[in-house]
Amino acid sequence: MDLVTIGLLIAGLVLLVVGGEFLVRGASALAAVAGISPLVIGLTVVAFGTSAPELAVSIQAGLAGTSDIAIGNVVGSNIFNILFVLGTCALVAPLVVSVQLIRREVPILIAVSLLLALLVLDGNVGLFDGMVLTTGIITYVSWSVISSRRETAAAHAEFAQEFGAPEAQSKPTLRMLTTNLALLVGGLGLLVLGARWLVDSAVSLAQALGVSDVIIGLTIVAAGTSLPEVVTSVIATLRNERDIAIGNVIGSNIFNILCIVGIASMVTPGGLNVVQSVIHFDLPIMLAATVACLPIFFSGMTIARWEGALFFGYYIAYTAYLVLAATQHAALPAYSAVMAMFVIPLTVVTLVVTGVQAFLRQRRGEHAA
Repeated sequence: MDLVTIGLLIAGLVLLVVGGEFLVRGASALAAVAGISPLVIGLTVVAFGTSAPELAVSIQAGLAGTSDIAIGNVVGSNIFNILFVLGTCALVAPLVVSVQLIRREVPILIAVSLLLALLVLDGNVGLFDGMVLTTGIITYVSWSVISSRRETAAAHAEFAQEFGAPEAQSKPTLRMLTTNLALLVGGLGLLVLGARWLVDSAVSLAQALGVSDVIIGLTIVAAGTSLPEVVTSVIATLRNERDIAIGNVIGSNIFNILCIVGIASMVTPGGLNVVQSVIHFDLPIMLAATVACLPIFFSGMTIARWEGALFFGYYIAYTAYLVLAATQHAALPAYSAVMAMFVIPLTVVTLVVTGVQAFLRQRRGEHAA
């Protein structure tokens, strides 16, 4: 086994950890300086940065004539972000969900996911579709930053009216701004480089061990482009910057659809082709996982550990199905039957009950007030 490949694998892991730490530190500090909430930083700056590998892969795939990979990459990454990343973070520590996410960002994510489902029905995302999606991401980012600054200014004014003017805080120096910006940009760079080294070395090792290209593509490469999201969100959770952790996942999924599919479809001659298996299987899974966020987020305004375990388990089940289907394994019919007859209905009932209970608790709280 090649020692250089193993060295790149270890180095990639180290760069991911260091890059995630730098990114979270720089982003949270700049949010405070700019008067923007950490949630909005997670939804915009951090989300765009951690989606950089998906953007690079999708554009490269489109220009190389394998444009169907671009849509598959986005859909697979969105499934991974919700089920695996959020699930892992909730297992590390229960995540407190911002009201803004429930009222605004998750509905926006559901809306853009449905928009993507409509655009791909004809099997192609063309130039006009890409322009619509790209306009959407520009509008979303501008609106998020402006509204966050207004809300922060309004909160400061209300505080001053009630309790008097707060103590003057020292203005950030140029050195502080430069340092935090360098941490953010450097962290993004380390994340992208670390993810590339890790994926390339893992693919080489898998091939050396005789693992088929199909399995490599379905597992290592698909998850590899989302490694920055994993590392950034887990580190943000450990540092108690949980707004950044959740905002990163939701924001990355919005960016994946609007920005990555939008730009890739505009630069690819003839637009992006979409295979039928993605339209009929993977895209519905992505929509289901996205919609499932609402009742889970409503349950006590937290993502509990058991809910994280549910998401995590579903990703394992989804990946197992992909592997069985790709290899046409004999166990595929039985596995599909178990999923359809027991696991999925049980989960749907759980989500409905959780959502109804959360809604009733909220109504009782409003009446009591």
